[in-house]
Amino acid sequence: MRFRRSTHIASAVAVATLVVVTGCSAPSTGAPQPAAKAGATIPAKPSAPVSLHILDVAGNQKLTQPMIDDFVKAHPDIISSVTWESGGAPDLVGNIKPQVASGNLSVDLVMTGTDGLSAGIGQNLWIPLVTDYGARLSNQKNYLAPAAKMQALAEGYGVETVYYPSGPLLQYNPSVVKTVPTTPAALLAWAKANPGKFGYARPANSGPGRTFLMGLPYILGDKDPKDPVNGWAKTWAYLKDLGSTISSYPTGTGQVISNMADGTWDLIPTTTGWDINPRALDQEPATIKAAAFDNFTWVTDAQYAVVPKGQSADKLSAILLLLQYMLTPAENAKAYDTGYFYPGPAITGATLDKAPKASQDVIAQFGRTWYDPLIAKMPKATPLTPALLVKAFDIWDRTIGSGKYKA
Repeated sequence: MRFRRSTHIASAVAVATLVVVTGCSAPSTGAPQPAAKAGATIPAKPSAPVSLHILDVAGNQKLTQPMIDDFVKAHPDIISSVTWESGGAPDLVGNIKPQVASGNLSVDLVMTGTDGLSAGIGQNLWIPLVTDYGARLSNQKNYLAPAAKMQALAEGYGVETVYYPSGPLLQYNPSVVKTVPTTPAALLAWAKANPGKFGYARPANSGPGRTFLMGLPYILGDKDPKDPVNGWAKTWAYLKDLGSTISSYPTGTGQVISNMADGTWDLIPTTTGWDINPRALDQEPATIKAAAFDNFTWVTDAQYAVVPKGQSADKLSAILLLLQYMLTPAENAKAYDTGYFYPGPAITGATLDKAPKASQDVIAQFGRTWYDPLIAKMPKATPLTPALLVKAFDIWDRTIGSGKYKA
């Protein structure tokens, strides 16, 4: 069986340089309801069933729609229907800001990564869900320890729905790569011995690319892995040397997968999800292998639910009940999906045996038995803050990728 994958990759650079313009809004989900005042008491449940329109700018629908569908089916007295709209994180502020300013919301709930979350915080667009209504979200106490650290990045505004350790890992063609590099030095030596056969995508437009970028300072023992400007001397020197073997950098991960599938490249950086899911989708040969560096730190990632300011008390009540439900083990286990965000769950106890059989079958066939022990064993670090990530992208664009982009 093969499964469809969302291919949306958000650009944090674009988010950070947004020009606020009026974006296209989704159709209205019904007559406007009075906005809940800041700090107002929200009813335990809506006075009548509400409809919700969700904007997804992170590919989150694939991971969470089954959880939401379950809630609607079980609680028709709370939510009558849900519609979805997909978009890009760079357009998020331009879409939501006019709605908040006018007090006329057509988007009730946003599913986003750290980029859209932070851009909205910067524009004062989100209700501080956890700060104001944390007691209604008591299942957050069950976050996995690294997921709890990712939740802290939300600054009380977003509610983390899914989590994964990401990478960086390596993926390779075993018919060509006979000795798999396990250190940056070995990777560089292999790339120089096989010019044009290793590559990665521009980090600003690629999850595996930016995970590789953020992971290298830990592996190389740089001065400060959290400071790309003053603490990454080893990383920037290494990437410049590695870049001498790379003729062009794709602008998205999809081309990287195509390059591996057709034999253009034989070795790439990857993440758990980008290793499992393309093989499950038959976008890469099932024979492609993965490997880990000898000593590395997982750079974690997560996705969040945020609510635009001006939301009605009834809809906010329904959303809080929905999010609490999604953070139960039985429901959060659906985030295993087809390995897209492996493992995916953010909650303790949301184990694979609780996931749908289709997910279990995918992981059994395309997962790696060594992933879970390695996830447990190796240290984990949160990604750079959005502002510092933008600086890292800018340095990479100017000093590493300049003149080598390939659409």
